[in-house]
This record gives sequence, structure tokens and C-alpha cells, in this order.
Amino acid sequence: MATAASEVTGESDFPNTEIDWRRVAYLLHLSRALDDTEVNELLPARKLFYQFSARGHDMAQIILGTLLDHQHDAANGYYRSRPLMLSIGLDPEEALACPMMRAGGFSDGRDIGVVFNYPNKNGTSVLPMCGGVGAQYTPTVGWAQAVDYRSRVLGEDEWNGALGVALGGDASCATNGFWSALTIATTLKLPMLFYIEDNGYGISVTSDKQTPGRNIAANLASFKNLKIHDGDGTEPEQAAALLGDAVAHIRSGEGPALVRLTVPRLSGHSAQDTQAYKDEELVKAEWARDPLPKLKAFMVPNVVSEQEWAEIEQRAANDVVKAKERALEQPLPNPDNICRYVFEETDDQGQAELPLMGGMAVDGYQAPRGSSVAETGGERMNMLTAIRRTLDFELANNKKVLVFGEDVGPKGGVHAATMGLQDKHGDEQVFDTSLSEEGIIGRCVGLAAAGLMPVPEIQFRKYADPAEEQLNDIGTMRWRTNNRFACPTVVRIPGGFFKCGDPWHSQTNEVKWVHAIGWQLAMPSNAEDAVGLLRTAMRSNNPTIFFEHRAMLDDVWARRPYPGDDYVVEFGKGRKVSEGDDLTIVCWGAMVPRCQQAAKQCGINADVIDLRTLVPWDRDMVLESMARTHRCLIVHEDNLSAGFGAEIAAVLSDEAFWNLDAPIKRLAMPDVASPHSPLLLDAVVPNVDRIAATIVDLMEI
Repeated sequence: MATAASEVTGESDFPNTEIDWRRVAYLLHLSRALDDTEVNELLPARKLFYQFSARGHDMAQIILGTLLDHQHDAANGYYRSRPLMLSIGLDPEEALACPMMRAGGFSDGRDIGVVFNYPNKNGTSVLPMCGGVGAQYTPTVGWAQAVDYRSRVLGEDEWNGALGVALGGDASCATNGFWSALTIATTLKLPMLFYIEDNGYGISVTSDKQTPGRNIAANLASFKNLKIHDGDGTEPEQAAALLGDAVAHIRSGEGPALVRLTVPRLSGHSAQDTQAYKDEELVKAEWARDPLPKLKAFMVPNVVSEQEWAEIEQRAANDVVKAKERALEQPLPNPDNICRYVFEETDDQGQAELPLMGGMAVDGYQAPRGSSVAETGGERMNMLTAIRRTLDFELANNKKVLVFGEDVGPKGGVHAATMGLQDKHGDEQVFDTSLSEEGIIGRCVGLAAAGLMPVPEIQFRKYADPAEEQLNDIGTMRWRTNNRFACPTVVRIPGGFFKCGDPWHSQTNEVKWVHAIGWQLAMPSNAEDAVGLLRTAMRSNNPTIFFEHRAMLDDVWARRPYPGDDYVVEFGKGRKVSEGDDLTIVCWGAMVPRCQQAAKQCGINADVIDLRTLVPWDRDMVLESMARTHRCLIVHEDNLSAGFGAEIAAVLSDEAFWNLDAPIKRLAMPDVASPHSPLLLDAVVPNVDRIAATIVDLMEI
């Protein structure tokens, strides 16, 4: 049950928490000395460009860090979370080198130095932080769900008692991510701590604009399955007691907790922020709540002497001076490496260069080799059934595969792709989620980081938009952490026209995923390819968008014999559905059968190339074909302007211009959304007759 905030204002109600106060004092001085060095020396010298101080937040964060002592604990925070990082093992040299954009470290100079990540197989890890406010919550709840699954379902005792912690400011409590994670954690009773540092401001916006009454703990008092504590983060004993009780509650298996601690923000939002929006009295009041002198008053003389306190302060200052010197000696990142680690890479022996965390392979999983040769004599089936059968096989043979999304359970998905899978594999491995795409996709980060393979479903292409931030963060994760973290996941997204269309359920917009960093993109046109591509994606160490075209799920042309449980299709390898020397037609998805029929209708011998995957795409097949045919038509359902056809045309113009006997033609939807009326839909989506007419025009040039 939730505990009313008014009931948890003092430390006397809670058991004493064993805290190494000397270490807390050292780390607090260390954090302050790092801030001072950056603000007074490195920033003026332009050795770094961003500085975010945690002054005022620091003591309580450090106390929290001392409580994260389980091998499988994980935290996720934001730009003001360095004190926590120090408390779980961040070296002060790295703490300075990363903001100075030195080689190695969190990102090899690719990301802001305060956007931390910390892979740690033998202690608390920090999941890759993001630049977006509130983006830390759903990845953390994914980690908490993975802890629960590996402990309770897989029976891995070493995960018992572990938890996930999300740190956020009061302003982040207004974000979609916070509310989505809160819903997931409380409905599933997951081991997660919501740690809210309430300084009363989101940059310059006061907290009354973020939550009524300026107190999220009070507003959540009636939330079920959530233990709530509310107190003062500048009081050492109170902060330790509240945090200690919350952590103990979670470790005992009682479900999530939320701790809101009020703290002063003693610096601006960043070093560039003058805080002119605060009056002088408010600033004085905030400094009067500085936790550093409060910690000293608590410790001297009861824990340490005045002399020992001074020695601790001096040791921290000396350590920062040494750390600065070592950090300045570190080399700058090598620009020649900037394009590395967008996707998984292999070494000279063909072995994958695995990240430190993320995906099943890190834990030693080796996917079956698979076969690129389809078995013969299999049952003929539609694409929908082929997808379901592939999911079924992978679920049965790998208990670390999780299939989830809205309505994927008893209903079997809005398109029936998961029909019966929950009955067969159980509601732990195949499960429904709350109605939040942010939560569906965001949790994949934590699940993958903990060694599972998430396979979420987004019901329609347009519905992925609310998860845009998390999708971007997943795609860039390997690159921006310099291969420290990766997030293998397969996001299944149906879309495209069907019997009718509309602006919400029927778009493809595949070029968005082509342009997104770090995502593989599969767009099968038939059942056989759907099996091979989906299986390859589910065994891959890269994140994949698997696009299921609604018009092809039960299309007669798309039906194929089942190619076998070992069948795989390599990404980046197209297929010729017909061959000829007259014309090269490049297409994918629902346009493939239309292009094939149009070529037959025109009576020409055309290479009709089904790309099958757009990231990567088979440049070699297209270039080889056009070198023979000297003409090329590109057909796609997505809008014409800046569609993927434009990229293909640009590559052909650049690399095969002298092979052209005619201009490259593109046929696609005009720049409108998908209309609902079948009459209007047929007027905009390339159909057989318009494709044939374009072929005739092109052949006559």
C-alpha cells in the first residue's frame, strides 16, 4: 500500500541504516572539488563546453549510491547524477576526462560528458543516460522487469533482491516516461525505486507548473502498490533512513517505492545559467540548506574529529588535482573512428566485437547457425501465419525472448500475429502491456541490457511516434557509448494500406527508419522472406524494425511454403522475383507483386528486385542489374519527396551515371497522407496500371 507523504517526515520511524559516513564525506567533498575545478578552471579555458553542477543534490545521491550493493543493481539518471556515479565507482579522472571530450571514457567524445553510462558486471551498472528529460524511467523499469523475470521465471537466484533506480528531478515527473514507468512498475509490482530530487525548478519553470501543489509524493499518496517516502534531502540521517527503508522494501519483494527528497539547486541549471529568475532572498534560503555544512554538523565530533574532517576535505581536493592532471594528459578522440559502432562490428577473425552490456551474446548465448536454403515441401501459408510460426519457434527455443505489446496476449494481436502464443508459452514470456508506446519501447533498453531479447509489437506505424525518443535512443546507443552498450531488439510494426487507408493506420514512412541511426530495417513482401528475416533479426545483436505490410499479411501472392525452422535471410541481400535485360525495377513490400505484374503486362523482360531490407540495402545487386539494363525504375509506397527511392537514385547517379540510357524514374505516393476512401487510396498508391504506364514511358526514351 501507498504511504501518505505526511506520515514519513522524520527518520525516527525507520531502522538505522549502516552508512560509511567517512566515505560519504569524502565523496561529497570530491564532487564539490570536481565542480569547482570545472567552473573555475576548465570551463574558462574552454577545455569543456557543458558543466552541470549537482551542488545541493549531491549528499543524498551519494547516500543512495552506498545502498546499491547488489551485483545486478542498475541505475539510470540524468545530467545532474555525477555524485551517484562517484559513489558506485566512477574514477575522478574519468569524471573530468569525459566532459573534456577525451578518448575512451563514456563515449569517446561522441556524447556530452555528463550523459553517463557505466557497464559493470560485478556491481551496480548505470544504463546509458539520455539528453531528454524523463527518458530514464522506462529503461529502468525494463531493467526491473528483467530482474523479476530472471529471478522468478528463469530461477536465476543471483538476481534475487536486485533492483533498478531511476533518478529524476521534479520537472521530469510531468513527462510521459515517468507516468508510463510508474504504471508498469506498480501494476507488475516490480523492484524499482523512483528517486525524485525536488529542487523546485525545471531550469527556470517552478514546480507548480509540473505537479499540483508542488509535491508529487503527496499527489501519489493513493497509488496502489507503491511505497512512498517524502523528506528533506539535506538532512543526513533523514535521507539515509528514508532511502534505506525504501531500498529494503524493494529488496524484500514488496514492489516499487518512490522517495521524494527536497533539495536546493545551489547552482544554475548549467554553468551558463545566471539564475536571474530567482530573487536574492530565495538564493540565500537555498544556500542556508546546503547539505555540506549539515553533514559536517552531523559528523563532527560524533563520527570524526574536526581535524579528520579537514583531512578528508584536503584528500578530496588533492585527488581532484591529480585527476585533472591525468585527464589533461589523455589523448583526444581519433576522428578516423567516428563512423565506427553504428552497428555491431567484427574483428579480423570474424568474431563479433561485443559491447560490455546489452543483448544475449554478452552472456555467452550463441545463436544457431541457420540455413539460407529454404526447405522444400513445407505447408503453404500466408505471411501472417509465417510470422506467428517463427515467433512460436524462437519463443520455444529461447526463454530469453519476450514478445509483448498492446493486445498481443489473449486477443493475439490486432492482426492475429500472436494468436495462441500466450496460451502456449505463458503470460510471462508473451504479455500485454499498458497503452503506452513510450513504455513498450523504453523498457526494451533495460530488458536488453539485462541479457534478454525484447520483441515488442507496435500496432500500427503511426503509433510508433509517441516512442520516438526511445527509438532514437536505442538506435544511437551502441554508437554514442562507443560500443559499451547495445540494445538488440526487434520492433514489429504493421502498416501500409489494406482494403482502405487512413492517416493513422496506413502509412509506411519507412524512410524515417532508414534515416534513423543504428536501426536495421526489414520489409518482407512474402511469407518465406518474413520467416528468414524475422529469425535473423531475433538472433541479431543489432536493433531491427521489422515492418509487416498489412496488405501482404493474407495476400495470395505473398503465400509461400514454410521454409523450415532453420531458415534465415541475410540482411542486405535482395531477391530477383523476375529477371531480364530490358529494365531494372527496384521495389519492396506491397509494391513487389504490382511491379512484377506491371512488367508482364508491358511484355518486357525486367529485373524486378525486391530489396527485402532497406538498412542495409543491396547496392551491388541494383548496380549490377542497371549495368546490364541501362534503365531503372524505383517504385515505393512512401511519399515521393525525400523517399528512399531518392537515395537509391542518388547512388545510381553517382556510381553508375555512364551506364544510363535514360533518366532514373521514381514512382511513389504524392506528398499526402493515406486517404480513407478506397477510390482515393487507389488514386495515390502506385497501382499496376500506373506502374505499367511509367514503364512504357521509360522504355520509349
